Amino acid sequence: MAKNMSSLSGKVQTVLGPINPNQLGYTLTHEHLTMTFNCCYCPPPAHQKAMADEPILMKHLFWLKQNPYSNKENILLNQEVEAIKEELLFFKAVGGGTIVENTTTGISRDIKTLKKLAEETRVNIISGAGFYIDATHSSETRSLPVEQLTKVLVNEVLVGADGTNIKCGVIGEIGCSWPLTESEKKILQATAEAQCELGCPVIIHPGRSAEAPFQIIRILQESGADISKTVMSHLDRTIFDEKILLEFAEMGSYLEFDLFGTEMLNYQFNPAVDMPSDNERIKMLKFLIDNGYEDRIVIAHDIHTKNRLVKYGGHGYSHILTNIVPKMLLRGVSQQTIDKILLENPKRWLTFK
Repeated sequence: MAKNMSSLSGKVQTVLGPINPNQLGYTLTHEHLTMTFNCCYCPPPAHQKAMADEPILMKHLFWLKQNPYSNKENILLNQEVEAIKEELLFFKAVGGGTIVENTTTGISRDIKTLKKLAEETRVNIISGAGFYIDATHSSETRSLPVEQLTKVLVNEVLVGADGTNIKCGVIGEIGCSWPLTESEKKILQATAEAQCELGCPVIIHPGRSAEAPFQIIRILQESGADISKTVMSHLDRTIFDEKILLEFAEMGSYLEFDLFGTEMLNYQFNPAVDMPSDNERIKMLKFLIDNGYEDRIVIAHDIHTKNRLVKYGGHGYSHILTNIVPKMLLRGVSQQTIDKILLENPKRWLTFK
């Protein structure tokens, strides 16, 4: 095991094997290329009940944008391998290099398909090890002690995931609910222990409360994790107060704004939240940059439903490169800072110690 670890030191591990960090190029740190989201299906109101079982139609696209989790076909991203292959080829053509694929156990990780997509598109794909939120944990997962959970994570990185020899290159996204459950807490502790052993990057899906990221980082710290190699996802739907955001930034993790392209009136998972627009996300990035955190920011789209694919009228995986970067430049973010966010910060995070 120690031999495997030393061979990963200074490398990034993709589904096609370890590579030199300089080969990454522009990197999206939080995407899904194949997954199912049945665990988070939200039945529509009674008067829209028929919409749940209908195919995705042009006339429904606006409704789908507002209610993405209320149509059963929309939450089966795993059915769109060919469309996603086309998108990856376009992502590559417009300057993209790498995608960190955050699908973990519980939401239909398909590591064989990830390898196939990487081979066919030559986009670097990095697969995530670990478990999603408690609602997707098996009874076996819930019963495992921290020591056994740690072994599962280490095995997925060093040996292979899901009965294959295809290896994960990051732990996560590790799913956390609010409030955090006992099973999720054990997995966080195992994540910290596995990271100590491997020197690997970690990425977290926090619960939907501004308190959640703080609680998670504290648990990881107490368990010996390297917070400087940990990404906290979904901050754009979690912390809205600038003062609180700066307090969290001081804890030392990477700050991920990963819902670019998601603009909706009604956030189904937390109706109290006003989902920000992309313009507001850029303003928040500018705020963090102006406060000295440009070395800790990473960005992505977190595509996980069909309606966000170009095939269905969505923004696709190239939205940041083709639309957001030009707007960032217009808003006074320098190309040098953009290169930190899309190139240097992901490279530093993804490289094994």
